[in-house]
Amino acid sequence: MAKILLVDDEADILEFLRYNLELEGYEIITALNGKEALEKLTENTDLVILDLMMPVLDGFEVLERMKKDSRFKDIPVIFLTAKNGEISEIKALESGAIDYIQKPISPKKLIARVKTNLKKSEEISSKHKYPIKITYGPIKIDKETFKVFVDNVEIYFPRKEFEILYFLINNPDKVFNREYLLKEIWGTDVYVVDRTVDVHIRKIREKLGKHADLIETIKGVGYKIKSVN
Repeated sequence: MAKILLVDDEADILEFLRYNLELEGYEIITALNGKEALEKLTENTDLVILDLMMPVLDGFEVLERMKKDSRFKDIPVIFLTAKNGEISEIKALESGAIDYIQKPISPKKLIARVKTNLKKSEEISSKHKYPIKITYGPIKIDKETFKVFVDNVEIYFPRKEFEILYFLINNPDKVFNREYLLKEIWGTDVYVVDRTVDVHIRKIREKLGKHADLIETIKGVGYKIKSVN
């Protein structure tokens, strides 16, 4: 069963969520702040459920440090927060979180989201019979190590940006609308706004630099990646 690091500075919430997740058979490691979370994080962690507003280090700072560490950068993170609003959600997803859950949340809903995201992470490699290593014009992708090279320079892509780019490259010249991409990359049981796709596409284009126009916007429809010779 999956190993989950659960982080929240409110001890009663932490205990409540831990109890319910353990009932589902998950191995739960808890931490009361960001510093403690990083101390308890291991390469064998399957998922991190991370409170956004915490003392010592907040959720964004913890995630930023994880992304800079090759041991932890691909561990999926769900933000759990009392903050609401589209801006906060977009910032969380831009930072590399795979999901954003607002408090208060029922145990059943949390467990459903945990199962969905764990399943999504497990299926990433096997969902499509795409090659592990791809060269697509100036872009090289290694699915096994989640590395992207543009003009032979390694560029860091958060997991969702990587998955979108990988998916589009394996389906050249095919147009996909936002709804399809949301379902393909985030799954059907995770609620994210349509604008999330636009934000991720913009970030991907920024990282592609002078090759940004490889990803084409089809007005009123969606996105596609152009064929390369």
